[in-house]
Amino acid sequence: MQTASTNICVRMGHSHELCEFKRGTVIGCYLCSKSIREISLLLNIPRSTVIGIVSKWKQLPTATQPATGL
Repeated sequence: MQTASTNICVRMGHSHELCEFKRGTVIGCYLCSKSIREISLLLNIPRSTVIGIVSKWKQLPTATQPATGL
């Protein structure tokens, strides 16, 4: 008998939706000047997923992004 999964990421349909923590980790790595490839290898997620997360983050209003150049 299978028990309930304790994974904090939610399974949606045939694909996995990354949890908020893992998306935040991707953005944190990106802000630390890690390349898309490095982030993908480090977190074991597809490069296309990393690209999508970073692209969506860049499109957010600037008030939600940290100030740069300080």
